[in-house]
Amino acid sequence: MGPMIVEFGLGTSLRRGSYTEAAARAVRAALWRNSINLAEYMGVAKEDMRIAVHIGCARPDLVDVSVLAEVFPYGETSFVVRAGGRDVARTEGSGAPTVMAQAALVVSVETADG
Repeated sequence: MGPMIVEFGLGTSLRRGSYTEAAARAVRAALWRNSINLAEYMGVAKEDMRIAVHIGCARPDLVDVSVLAEVFPYGETSFVVRAGGRDVARTEGSGAPTVMAQAALVVSVETADG
């Protein structure tokens, strides 16, 4: 069972500076801007998909992966959150930065022939 699809998304938290929300928006962008029909094409249940979720943001320690897990309608998910993304300081110099996060979803399924 190797990777069969990789989908990408970008998410932001413009005013609150929420790393979890930026990551969740990146995941939603990857899921809903792309149609992941892999399970149907491979003849397996959608619940059998394995989705490795890779998140990049400036403060990985502030991402709550339990919130991200709730975004997925099906499949078995695993998460890796690492430094990446970008924080953009507010022009007025105060308040939370604009947070940018990227998501990469690596989807695989186990087939009858291995």
